[in-house]
Amino acid sequence: MSRRKDAGKTDRSNDQQPQGVNGTMLRQAISWVVDAGIFDHLKLHGNTKWKPVGLVVLAVLWVWSDSSTLTGAFSEARRWAMDLFGSVAINSYQGLTGALVTWSAQLIPLLRERLQARMQQCGQGGWRIGLWLALAVDGSRVSTPRTVANEKAFCAPHYGQGNTAKYRKKKNKKKGGRRCRASSKAEPVKPQIWLTMLWHMGLKLPWSWKTGPSHSSERDHFRQLLEEGKFPENTLFCADAGFTGYDLWKAILDGGHSFLIRVGANVTLLRRLGYVREYDGIVYFWPSKAAKNHQPPLVLRLWQVQVGRCPMSLVTNVLDENLLSLEQVKELYQRRWGVELQFRTLKQTFGRRKLRSKTPDKALVELDWSLLGLWIIQLFAVKERLELGEPPPQSSAAMAIRVIREMLDQRHESSPEQETLSARLREATVDCYQRKRSKRARYQPNYKDKPAAGSPIIIDAGDAHLAELQKYLAHAA
Repeated sequence: MSRRKDAGKTDRSNDQQPQGVNGTMLRQAISWVVDAGIFDHLKLHGNTKWKPVGLVVLAVLWVWSDSSTLTGAFSEARRWAMDLFGSVAINSYQGLTGALVTWSAQLIPLLRERLQARMQQCGQGGWRIGLWLALAVDGSRVSTPRTVANEKAFCAPHYGQGNTAKYRKKKNKKKGGRRCRASSKAEPVKPQIWLTMLWHMGLKLPWSWKTGPSHSSERDHFRQLLEEGKFPENTLFCADAGFTGYDLWKAILDGGHSFLIRVGANVTLLRRLGYVREYDGIVYFWPSKAAKNHQPPLVLRLWQVQVGRCPMSLVTNVLDENLLSLEQVKELYQRRWGVELQFRTLKQTFGRRKLRSKTPDKALVELDWSLLGLWIIQLFAVKERLELGEPPPQSSAAMAIRVIREMLDQRHESSPEQETLSARLREATVDCYQRKRSKRARYQPNYKDKPAAGSPIIIDAGDAHLAELQKYLAHAA
């Protein structure tokens, strides 16, 4: 039988399985996540030669490679797939990327649901924080090569025009901050992908994400994730001051979910509106536009907390302190910082600060599958820590990535019992020593012009607000 006719048989060829124990353990670990059954209802074209499970395995191995080129990574992935599973779904780099561009929209949601189910299965110790399944939400940018196609797709419309992109000069900082040299040259705007991520705060793992051009709105991305996603009962979204707005908060409430969001000087809150029974901390968010459109005031609780040395204001729709206490509010917002570390892991540790694809569709595919590949490695490590009865925060993503790549290189070997895949992942933990000085103090000067969210504007409801309330009640009756 020709190799083309064998394409797609990645999990059935027992006579070609690797002899090394390392390879067997890797194959079992991958199959624990990527199972053929999750794609049973996916309809393929009649002339498709590969099977979905084979394509997914090849894509995951492709992004696991640390090769400096995409084609070099594919060559490694093809060799690994042949050794681990006995065959390769697709035999060319162009074929792989073409298939991923066409089929990622169908494959990724199925694989994401599978990963979320595995998280719940193995993560009972960290699945919830108290009552809540807590998801942090934040956004970041990932750079792409500066090609004409990428500039047109990812830069703001007025930046990428033909072969020339507008140039942006670095602004001088205010007094007390760094100043760029007067002789420094202006730089063209870089094409970047905006990435908005939901991140599981208990297990320290991704949950879902949305991508778009560099000028995308992270709040719009969040609303799309709310519309598309299926979230467990008592899901609570935790976000910084960039995720404010009546429509966004009401969408969370209409979905039956909760939120804990920092607010700053760009938010005006009302007191003493008389819409509900009021006690300490009860405020209302009711912009004039919402009031005129006969939309209800949002009843919230305002928490003034001190996180580290930073005082901040947080609002939530959870009004009962028995369900969300002050201590839990502080803990949740402190844990939210982990999504920033997830971005750093993706960019620095996993090597995706700048993607390598020169066309927009392939750049988006490269980013999506890089996120999935990193998620799978982190899930392997978290699973092993939880089986030891230890919390997920002890897992080191950097060490887990190194373990997987070393095991792939040693796939034909048989490691001793103390160096099996499980044993090595269980040892992939962060250091526990206490630093005398923080890294931030070593590497970042204390600039005087650091941005601050400020405090929300809190006013008592006036006659105009009370009149609007009466109009709303009459309209709702």
